[in-house]
Amino acid sequence: MIVDVKKSAEQKMQKSLEALKVDLSKVRSGRAHAGFLDHITVDYYGTQTPINQVANINLIDARTIGVIPWEKKMGNVIEKAIRESDLGLNPMPVGETIRVPMPPLTEERRRDLIKVVKQEAENVRIAMRNIRRDANTHLKDLLKSKEISEDDERRGQDEIQKLTDRYITEIDKILQIKETELMAV
Repeated sequence: MIVDVKKSAEQKMQKSLEALKVDLSKVRSGRAHAGFLDHITVDYYGTQTPINQVANINLIDARTIGVIPWEKKMGNVIEKAIRESDLGLNPMPVGETIRVPMPPLTEERRRDLIKVVKQEAENVRIAMRNIRRDANTHLKDLLKSKEISEDDERRGQDEIQKLTDRYITEIDKILQIKETELMAV
């Protein structure tokens, strides 16, 4: 039973960590990446459709994203959607490809992004502590119903604490990497 509690807690912690990685990948660092435009939608025959479902998105170089519409007439619609998004980008059509250069970040904007990243990491740390609390409560319930001994409960809590510490250390590493990436010029 303790193994089940620990396994459940570890799965939840892993999901929280993966969610953090996804959230941090959306924070812009001056370098281009193909998933950067994923949240932009375009009007595709009357339906709002994600841009990655109407065009190929690839990297031309470290600071330029290339968008190649599957239908030629979608080029202007995609260009307009990128320009009007909250990303502050200025796409340029070059033949069939729409080039989207990533402007360099200012120092002030970098600091703001680091604050956002730190807040995201803190939210995940809180989630980890909540998972630990829930697992410990579950262990206490097992002890009350006499399904495990006090020694087993103590051992289970220690294992849950070690698991929590491991994941929080992992969060700190991910945060440090992202901060370094954001401050790189």
